[in-house]
Order: sequence, then structure tokens, then C-alpha cells
Amino acid sequence: MSLTGGVFTAVPALPGAAGSAVRGLLGVTARAGVLAAGGSGDEPPVTIPRDPAREAARRELSKRMYHENDPSLIQRALNAFWDWAGHLLDTAASATPGGALGLLVVALFVVAVLAALWWRLGTPRRPPFSTAPLFDDRPRSAAEHRAAAEAHAAQGHWNHAVQERMRAIVRSLEERALLDVRPGRTADEAAAEAGRALPAHTDRLRSAAHEFDDVTYGGRRSDEQAYQRIAELDRDLERSRPDLANNATSTAHSTSRRATE
Repeated sequence: MSLTGGVFTAVPALPGAAGSAVRGLLGVTARAGVLAAGGSGDEPPVTIPRDPAREAARRELSKRMYHENDPSLIQRALNAFWDWAGHLLDTAASATPGGALGLLVVALFVVAVLAALWWRLGTPRRPPFSTAPLFDDRPRSAAEHRAAAEAHAAQGHWNHAVQERMRAIVRSLEERALLDVRPGRTADEAAAEAGRALPAHTDRLRSAAHEFDDVTYGGRRSDEQAYQRIAELDRDLERSRPDLANNATSTAHSTSRRATE
């Protein structure tokens, strides 16, 4: 602090060129005050009031030359983020028994739990329900779908084999009049309707529909075991006798629903 020309001036600690500029301005002011104080007794000493001095320093410091090495906005944001993250970790470490080592043990435990859940549950799967139609535009018989399924299976193309075998199941039920012929039917709808006519196979029909949806719309890869399960279901359905009471109710429900559409 300095007392110059009767004005009490506080000089803050400023780094680099900015500090040098302020000190230079105040030095000029001080010298002017000293010279004025040593002048004739007829003239009052020349002083610079506090507010003009502060404004002069502000204008000087606003020049570009003093800000060329300032950090960018992104750098300042990153510095603020790392300061916050460091403070957060310090707080967590102080609140955890054992300090930083205890925090590391807790973090490793959380990672182990997440890994175990991922291994146990696997990759999240899409919902099995689909609104896409089961058949394409060209109608084929159940025998044609079975032949196509067997041809794909012989070449190890299990996705196509599963698709064709599921289509064979639904087409066979339509040919037996256990399902009404409806081109826009989905695999899930077919399984639900067929389960009412053949209640002993409801769960297997639902599983086959889910397998069809997974390989057709979910991007999953099927295998020989999945195909053999659907092929065995197809053979069992061929030998099964329907529940005529439930089938009549299902047919009436489907007819009334189409009438209202």
C-alpha cells in the first residue's frame, strides 16, 4: 500500500503483465504526486482520485495484450469439471472407511456385481411381441414351408430354417381349419389363437413364436437345437386333436373382431 498525493491506494497482487501494467500506472501517478508536492506553495498538489485511477487501470487491463495467454472457455470448463471431480472423490474417500483404499475396494465391488449381473442376465433382449406379418405375399402350403425349412437346415442356415418351420406350423393349422386364414397375422397372434384350440401345446407355441420373432426382427442367431424344438412341435401338432369347444370360441371371437375392423 502507498500514500501518494494524499490518496490511499491499494495495489492487489496481480500476476504477469497485468500486474506490471497496474504498478506502472500507479508509479506514474505517484511520481506525478511527488513532483506536484515539491512545486511552489502557490499551487495545490496534483492528485488522482480513487475512481478515475480504478477506471484507468481497468481500461489498461482490458487490452488484448494482457489476455493472449488466458485459457480458452473449453479449458476453463474442463478445469472446473476436474476440480469438481477431485473434490467429489476427496469427499467420498474421507467418508469411506479406510480412505482412498476403502473407496477403491467399494468401486471394485460394484464393478464385480455389475459383471455378475451381466453374465447372469445376458444382453438385454427386445420384447418378443411383434406386429410384422408372419407370411409374405405369395401363399405356400405347409408342405412347401416344411421342405424349405429342411433345405435351410441341411445347409446350416438355422435362422431361415426356424422361420420356415414356424410358417409351416401356422399354415398347417389353417389347412386343418384350426385357425382361420388371415394374411396379416403375426407369429404371436397365431400362437395365442392356436393355444386355445390346442391348450396342451400353449407354452411350446408361445416359445416357438418368440424364437421366430427373435431371429426375424431381433437380430439374434438361432441354432440347430432351436430348430429341432420347433420341428418336433410341428410333428406333435400334426398328431394332436383339437379342443373343439375352445376352438369354436376362438373362431367366433376372430370373426367378430374382423367384422368390427
